Amino acid sequence: MGLNLEEARGGDGAKRSAGEEIGRKSLFYIEPDGLICLTAQLKILIVFKFLTSKPLWVNILAGIVLLLLLLLLFLGSLALLTQHGKTMRIPTVTGLSYADAKKSLETQGFDVQIQDSVYSDTMRPLQVVKQFPEAESQVKINRTIYLTINRAQAPFIQMPNLVSMSFRNAESILRQYGLKIGDTIFKPYFARNSVLEQQFKGEPIKPGTQIQQGSAITLVLGNGIGGGQGFIVPDLFGLTYLQAKGRLDSLDISIGAVVMSKDVRDSAEGYIYKQAPNQMGDEGLPNRIKPGMAIDIWIGAQRPSRDSASLQSLPSAY
Repeated sequence: MGLNLEEARGGDGAKRSAGEEIGRKSLFYIEPDGLICLTAQLKILIVFKFLTSKPLWVNILAGIVLLLLLLLLFLGSLALLTQHGKTMRIPTVTGLSYADAKKSLETQGFDVQIQDSVYSDTMRPLQVVKQFPEAESQVKINRTIYLTINRAQAPFIQMPNLVSMSFRNAESILRQYGLKIGDTIFKPYFARNSVLEQQFKGEPIKPGTQIQQGSAITLVLGNGIGGGQGFIVPDLFGLTYLQAKGRLDSLDISIGAVVMSKDVRDSAEGYIYKQAPNQMGDEGLPNRIKPGMAIDIWIGAQRPSRDSASLQSLPSAY
């Protein structure tokens, strides 16, 4: 029943032949047309054997050559993609409309971007005011060109305060704010060309009012003549400093020199007991004063009193 030695050997030989056949089939296969094809495993073994059969310095040299070839290929493709060394001249688009300028630049391969906007009533809406880089410059292809254009509508600004300024200063301030001088109206006033009032479309306009840039402002100016012979000097006797200042401001008269007694610490705490010019002259006639002139005052700690004779000499208007 047991196997003899030859049978046993024959069985081992059969197994060994089957294993070799399986190994051969894993390394290559035969196409139906009889062509023998190597498997991927066998190809890797062949390459590995080729590399290990060469000296080490040969493999290192081959690796360096391969890296150099890859580097040259990368640099060549980079120059091709970035178009290195190729430049173009920027055309002049200042003065054109934004649409025309954009079309002209994009046709030549430039990108366009609005950098800023300003307002000028002497230029067309959306007209190109400035370009960067400047015209005729040599730049790379696909460079972005930045444009500054004129606004389509005037922006709103706050009306400045021009009252009491000279005409020259008011003109300079209006120019800085982008406003125009519309008309000038002269009225009797001692200070020639001093701004008495500011108007817009025939109506007074207060400082801080929102107004469009480019609007025309009418200025009411003094003609330097004044109001005839002026008016009677106001009586400040017995008034406090603030009371006198309020009355004089309403008449366009300022307070000149202020002389305080030794017992007065603050001008607001005392009373006026003397003024120059006085309301009445030495001849018993009232003195007159014009707008813009000043009155000197003397201030004491106690409220002064006026005798009956002085009261009878005062003008009836006071």
